[in-house]
Amino acid sequence: MYPILAQAGPITIYTYGVLLTIGVILELCYARRQAARAGLPPRAIWNLGVYMIFGALIASKLWLIFSDWSYYAANPRDVFSLTMFQSAGTFYGGLFGAILTAFAYVRWRKLPLLPVLDVAAAALPLSHAIGRLGCFAAGCCFGKPTALPWSVTFTSQAAERLAGTPLHTPLHPTQLYEAAAELLNFFLLIWIGARQKFPGQILGAYFVLYGLERGGIEFFRGDPGRTMLFHESVSLMQIVSAALVAVGVFLWWRGVHVSEGLADAASLGQSLDSRDAVN
Repeated sequence: MYPILAQAGPITIYTYGVLLTIGVILELCYARRQAARAGLPPRAIWNLGVYMIFGALIASKLWLIFSDWSYYAANPRDVFSLTMFQSAGTFYGGLFGAILTAFAYVRWRKLPLLPVLDVAAAALPLSHAIGRLGCFAAGCCFGKPTALPWSVTFTSQAAERLAGTPLHTPLHPTQLYEAAAELLNFFLLIWIGARQKFPGQILGAYFVLYGLERGGIEFFRGDPGRTMLFHESVSLMQIVSAALVAVGVFLWWRGVHVSEGLADAASLGQSLDSRDAVN
């Protein structure tokens, strides 16, 4: 594909970086817009988004290092290399880094945690979908060989050099699978948000949707360094995906029961008020 968008002397502009930047800007704009609907200060949500980006970048690179610790322990200079600086790291590392940053920020600003995370979760699939298009252009996060008619074949020497992409081999377009799934998630979360009943509903839905999506796509991924476990039958990402689904289901279970309890309490209060009025 086209991992390098432009090059002028020592300056290289990578397609992935450009698309990721576009995705992040759109995500921040959408989150700021959704903040007002959720009764949150838009400026604080914008600032939070910026902080979450930095937290995500740091954590994603740390996750990348620890997921391939044997290599980086043997090659410590690569931790501080230009390649590491340009790398986006791992998505799950970035996700957890962003969530930890959000926890710290809402505690500092005394904001309600679940509504803030709802706004962040609603916007995240948009930037993720665009970022996966960047992965496709770069040739990273590639799939296993396949004979399916929608397979893709990479021919860029730069993709092989930068991401280890197998050339001239039909592969599953796992980057496009995930981009399409994340775009669908984005619209599903819009639909859920318009009918939101309790705090944490959008976040829980995102965890379930993304966990199922990523856990399934992992079966078609062929890129190395994904920390395969149990005789390489499952990846660490699939275990984390299952945990995300479990947390998402818990958030919905908790939200439904709390909202039902509040509804019952309100109904009881109305009944008592009616009885007192009669008396």
